[in-house]
Amino acid sequence: MRSVELFAGVGGLAMGVSRAGFRPEAVIDWDRWCCDTIRENQQRGVKPVTSWPEPFHGDARTFDYGAIRDGVDLIAGGPPCQPFSLGGNHLGHRDDRDMFPEAVRAVRELRPRAFFFENVRGLVRQSFARYFEYVILQLTYPEITNRAGETRQDHQTRLERYHTRGKRDSLYYRIVFRVLNAANFGVPQRRERVIIVGFRNDLDFAWSFPERTHSHEALLYEQWITGDYWERHAVPKNNRPRRPERQRVTIERLHDTPLKKPWRTVRDAIADLPHPKSDRDLKGVFNHRLNPGARAYLGHTGSPMDEPAKTLKAGDHGVPGGENMVVFPNGRIRYFMVRESARLQTFPDDYIFPGSWTECMRQLGNAVPVDLSNTIANSIRLKLVGDLRPRAPR
Repeated sequence: MRSVELFAGVGGLAMGVSRAGFRPEAVIDWDRWCCDTIRENQQRGVKPVTSWPEPFHGDARTFDYGAIRDGVDLIAGGPPCQPFSLGGNHLGHRDDRDMFPEAVRAVRELRPRAFFFENVRGLVRQSFARYFEYVILQLTYPEITNRAGETRQDHQTRLERYHTRGKRDSLYYRIVFRVLNAANFGVPQRRERVIIVGFRNDLDFAWSFPERTHSHEALLYEQWITGDYWERHAVPKNNRPRRPERQRVTIERLHDTPLKKPWRTVRDAIADLPHPKSDRDLKGVFNHRLNPGARAYLGHTGSPMDEPAKTLKAGDHGVPGGENMVVFPNGRIRYFMVRESARLQTFPDDYIFPGSWTECMRQLGNAVPVDLSNTIANSIRLKLVGDLRPRAPR
């Protein structure tokens, strides 16, 4: 199956999509350093990146989709989140980095059988509610474009009228969206993201988001009811943290073995990595060097070792909340090493990140967890495989 990867960044979403059986016809991103990271891994023969085309480094608004032959099955991408991030300037559609219009153009010109977009949870908060509705309407009816001199508000009104009249005489997509927590799908990180999935109107099947596979309750059960978690990691009783008081009521109500798998923790993700004692990579372990200077203060406390990590963010020493630090049960803290952060984003160990610690953490903080992307893409592919009708020409 054929895909187009928009706003690919360092390749997390695209890697998950490729592992699901899609072959990208184009991998597009404006960031030179992210494109360099993808190229470096292509040259090293890292799968599935080695089978991708040369990344297109440039503004997606300049990309010519006419160069892609008919019959794209999936468009996937994470439009830049800064316009909608809680940590940004909250400019939304007034931010030059808002690339949802470009996502709509790609859907309009390529007419894929499906699309899959990811963004920060802030996109669905109240202050952006009207714009998010506008985005969904544009993706639903990508061929109903702005008229000359028409304002955004007028265009949205026209889309609303078209949507409510019931009659459809142009291309449209059936769309669902949901806020998903990556931890519920086996990613060792609490990372809530809006996922938007659309299927072309001529596809006759029903689809829904995959059921979560992991749960917080199952983790608490393993830690504080059976103790299997500590036994698995060979953590002696005197080195275990205290039972969290804030979870006392939940733990006391856990009687039956949970049906889900336990959330994966920082310890689950990184415990088998050797502990480096210098700022040089260890032999055979890439991007695994110490970055000194971590410190905790009010509101900047890091991620506990025995919980999923906080949401990794695209920053360095000044990240609010200390999301780039790990906290051990004895209170000791340090910065996550790049390899550890890559594991929290479920990148494979042979995928390397060239550049400084700060640049690598920026790339990883902006990435989509590979395993979350793969879960969604697999579910989409299973539906598309069952639909054998010819793809619509452009």
